[in-house]
Amino acid sequence: MIDAMTSKLIVKPATPRDHAFLVQGNLALARESEDKTLSENTVSSGVQAVLDDESLGMYLLAWDGETPVGQLMITYEWSDWRNGRFAWIQSVYVVPSARRRGVFRALFSALKEMAQTPAGWIGFRLYVDQDNETAMKVYHALGFTQTHYHLYEWMPS
Repeated sequence: MIDAMTSKLIVKPATPRDHAFLVQGNLALARESEDKTLSENTVSSGVQAVLDDESLGMYLLAWDGETPVGQLMITYEWSDWRNGRFAWIQSVYVVPSARRRGVFRALFSALKEMAQTPAGWIGFRLYVDQDNETAMKVYHALGFTQTHYHLYEWMPS
């Protein structure tokens, strides 16, 4: 796997011992970005599922010394049109004290390195809340472009 270093940040795959940080990051992300309070038990089980089964996805963590300061999760989408996998970037969270210090840039840089491997991805996709202007500026600065697609979902009641 990857162990990328950007300035003093180190990015590496999450392990089961990172479970609590990932859960708290996801809970904080939902509160901050969408004003949602999620069930901690549900999030805990969801994080554990990814840590237990890499076919569901994986987490990367950015570390400042011994302290985790950011996270992201990727999941996969097969494209028959392109005969390859997209990596969907999700659950991006940077602790408030580490913001504007290149944490997401370091995480994304590690993903781009991983894409260069034979089992890599053909591209990255993500979605962002339509009111999250700060995140959109960051993504645009890193070369992401807005697509012509709209995101829809259906969930049973």
